[in-house]
Amino acid sequence: MSHLPCIEIEPRQQADAAVIWLHGLGADGHDFEPIVPELHLPAGYNVRFIFPNAPSIPVTINGGIVMPAWYDILGLGSERSLNEDQLLDSARKVQDLIDREIERGIDSRRIVLAGFSQGGAVNYQAGLTYPKPLAGMLALSTYFPTSHRVQVAPANESLPIEVYHGSYDPMVPELMANAAVEKLRDLGFQPGYKSYPMEHAVCAEEVRDISQFLQRILA
Repeated sequence: MSHLPCIEIEPRQQADAAVIWLHGLGADGHDFEPIVPELHLPAGYNVRFIFPNAPSIPVTINGGIVMPAWYDILGLGSERSLNEDQLLDSARKVQDLIDREIERGIDSRRIVLAGFSQGGAVNYQAGLTYPKPLAGMLALSTYFPTSHRVQVAPANESLPIEVYHGSYDPMVPELMANAAVEKLRDLGFQPGYKSYPMEHAVCAEEVRDISQFLQRILA
């Protein structure tokens, strides 16, 4: 099987957990690579970090310019218009990466999905519909465009989810994150939520919170 091309960071000891971390529109797998040492995970957390690269496709809202994207965005606004078939295809490719980690000896219950912006939107679909239990999900500066159709897998009905967002985000307004949290609650989840005084970015305080979440669910 052909998988998404990925950048991987291996722990010093044999990996017994994995974080699959998706970038946002126009970025690539290197985007969040520098955060790994900033997490300061304690000794004993043998986590493999996997940063997939999205394919390059024309993006309508950017004048059809070809760039890395998990799906095409057709229009902005609180009800974002997008190519849902492409999002679903990207979600299936993420699930293929989860399958590969299991084949490499990682228990599904020690696999975390993290995603920023477009990457987070893909992960909502990929993680909630995955048929085996996962460790958790980090939804960073993102939204939940497939909430109207998602069929939550019984194995992940209690998936720990943390939603982090910038209160000054001009690209994905915070109201979209709030709407995602409400939809998750309607589906029976109990997501954590925290906002930060930032725009469409990641800040130092958020990195600390990500580290604490990973330590808690992978302890």
